[in-house]
Amino acid sequence: MSIWWSLHLRRDAASVPLARRLLIGTMETAGVDPDVSYDLSVALSEACANAVEHGGAGAPGAAPGGYRVTAYLDGEKCRIEVDDSGPGFPGTARGCPAPRPSAAETDEHGRGLCLIRELADHVHLGNKPGRSGAVISFDKILKWREDAPLMTA
Repeated sequence: MSIWWSLHLRRDAASVPLARRLLIGTMETAGVDPDVSYDLSVALSEACANAVEHGGAGAPGAAPGGYRVTAYLDGEKCRIEVDDSGPGFPGTARGCPAPRPSAAETDEHGRGLCLIRELADHVHLGNKPGRSGAVISFDKILKWREDAPLMTA
């Protein structure tokens, strides 16, 4: 059995926990192992926070744009994609950003993409072909609870 959903969210910090709760609820209902659910929900939160912070034109006084989150649970894998309408990734930012020399260890910025790479099995960072916007997609092999109602046999 497979499940998928897609959300179009405003570029607003309040949208991040909404996407995270929907993902956790979906995986809990399907019977995904809680540790896997937690890892994917943290990775999703980081991807959404990146879209909120960097995913729009950012013109002063402009209305906040939106971004899209799509999640697929299919058999043994979950794939999540977050895309925005911002400037996209520059050619040098496809990996983990280099640590900034002045950044304190408690700095909350600049670690999201690295965290996503640590929590997911496969990560792809790219730009939308032919138009502006970044796409972060990642997937993880699922583990299921013994009582999982949607586990494939």
